Amino acid sequence: MRIPRLLAIPALAGVAAAAAPFLAVTVPTEVQMPGTQPNQVVGLDDPANCSSCHGFYDPNSPFDSWQGSMMSHAARDPLFWGALAIAEQDYDGSGDLCLRCHTPAGWLAGESTPTDGSAIGPDHENGVECALCHRMADPDGQGLAGVQNPPFIANTGGPSPEAFLGSGMYVINATGTRYGPYQFTTAPHATQQSTFHRESALCGTCHDVSNPVVGDLAHNNGATTPLASGQFSGVPGSPVGTQAAFLNQPHAYGVVERTYSEHLASALDDFPVSDYDLLPAELRGGVLLDARDAALIAGNGGDYADGTTRTYTCQTCHMQPVEMRGCGLASAPIRSDMPVHDLTGGNTWAAKAILWLDERGRLKLGGNIDPMTKQLMLNGIERARDMLQGAADLRVQQQPSGAVRVGVINRTGHKLFTGYPEGRRMWVNLRWYDAAGNLLREDGEYGALTATWNGRNITVDTLLDPADPDTRVYEVKPGITQEWAVQLLGLGADPSTALVYDRTDSSPAMTLGQLAAMPPGTAHESFHFVWNNIVLQDNRIPPWGFDYDMALERNALPVPATQYGDPGPGGQFKHYDVFDVVPPPGARGVRARLMYQITSWEYVQFLFLANKRSNPFLADVGIDLLESWYRTGMAEPEVMMKRDLLLQ
Repeated sequence: MRIPRLLAIPALAGVAAAAAPFLAVTVPTEVQMPGTQPNQVVGLDDPANCSSCHGFYDPNSPFDSWQGSMMSHAARDPLFWGALAIAEQDYDGSGDLCLRCHTPAGWLAGESTPTDGSAIGPDHENGVECALCHRMADPDGQGLAGVQNPPFIANTGGPSPEAFLGSGMYVINATGTRYGPYQFTTAPHATQQSTFHRESALCGTCHDVSNPVVGDLAHNNGATTPLASGQFSGVPGSPVGTQAAFLNQPHAYGVVERTYSEHLASALDDFPVSDYDLLPAELRGGVLLDARDAALIAGNGGDYADGTTRTYTCQTCHMQPVEMRGCGLASAPIRSDMPVHDLTGGNTWAAKAILWLDERGRLKLGGNIDPMTKQLMLNGIERARDMLQGAADLRVQQQPSGAVRVGVINRTGHKLFTGYPEGRRMWVNLRWYDAAGNLLREDGEYGALTATWNGRNITVDTLLDPADPDTRVYEVKPGITQEWAVQLLGLGADPSTALVYDRTDSSPAMTLGQLAAMPPGTAHESFHFVWNNIVLQDNRIPPWGFDYDMALERNALPVPATQYGDPGPGGQFKHYDVFDVVPPPGARGVRARLMYQITSWEYVQFLFLANKRSNPFLADVGIDLLESWYRTGMAEPEVMMKRDLLLQ
């Protein structure tokens, strides 16, 4: 059953007919970035070829576990397509940024032009595929070989080059040799040991995202500290090599997301798993304990089986080891520290939406998902739910004043939460009860909201009063400065473009033209990730030992930076949040729950409303996203942790 046609907003049809389609056939120079370029390496193998040896022999086999991950389905994700459509409208050609990470095999095969994704072939429908990671070299150029030709060199150069890690600037070998962490392998193809594959830097290749358009053209380069003169061109169409993306490491400009930087700035980045018992008491549990226990299988107190020190890298938590063969060949060695390729994160909704769309033949790529893969995807949802429940600790305690003190502790190696920020949020839900068990008040209530759409009412679920002072919401609010809004108008952007919409009546809450007309120094919240050049708020909880100086350098500070202990230069932020709430009169108990939502009504609404439907290939991705969100539980929030407390 489809959502009522009132959601289609017929009024948009006229806009669509009048607007020009967005689908650049040449990637603008300000969108291009270093690394291996399209058509420079032989096509990456289809994962099905890998499955003959690496799948179906164990539930944790690399192919089976990867198939249940969101990495495997990155090119099917309707949220990805919804955001790509708006990016293309906002800056024609910027879809190349999205395709580079979500379908790297297609991007490397030269199928990212037109930049709307319409040329991606059926062989490249599987998202982040096996061969991408296992043919990837460290961009610093000091280790194993990978293709990067001038001016597309993804490092700083000089005698001690530092890699450009982020935004999909991968460097891929041309030989087809598979790189991995083991010295000795049993394989019918060429292999080579790679220390890079045990480093968080490998994951940083895609899990720090910077916008090169904003980095090169915006007045502040989308950074806490603007780039120095000569480190960017400032002019659209400037020759490749003169832009910010070629002259700076990616963490220096155009903030979108900073997961790798958050981890690198934490004390867990180089903390040995074998020293788990030396962690602060409040961190000994959850994900960090699970990762330690899995690492003990190798028999070296948490280190790798070959004696190499294992630290809390991305792989340590997100690819926990088991005892297993790396492939199904009987001659393959049984390894005591074989990483499971499940790549589990915190997304419990997207797989549901993908399967819903597939059942209706509406996936952009990769339709007709087989029953086994469907089950593996559902298993992946359960793994993500388990990981969320181990990511934090929640504590409640009554104070002598009668107030209830709430504490939220980050037990991860990055901010709590992390990743793509738009539409994601975490909050504390407090339900207060009297002695008879009657609900007196609820802070952080999530429930039904009536929205008016084309003169009719619909009901959606959302966080009802996020501005309530007794509700603690953790989120990122990206935005656009007035100065950049003026620049965007000069670049031809439509002044009537809505930056955000009213969540109840769908009217534009602020337009680009209205922001441009405001005084200099003004900024406004925006969901246009390819335009956003400032972070207005980031109150996500830092990881343990989060270093101020490194976070400043990598554009990953809390916003404002006075939060979490206000450590200043040379200091470290607190890895927990503590706040007091006054109970309502007559309260004798409280149930506290830490909630997390992967994408909100407000963001899904935006991606639908903002789509002008002028591009035939992307015209329906907004309604596909909205319907799949609506019909699969509206990305129902997950309960990460709950605590009950009796009051005196």
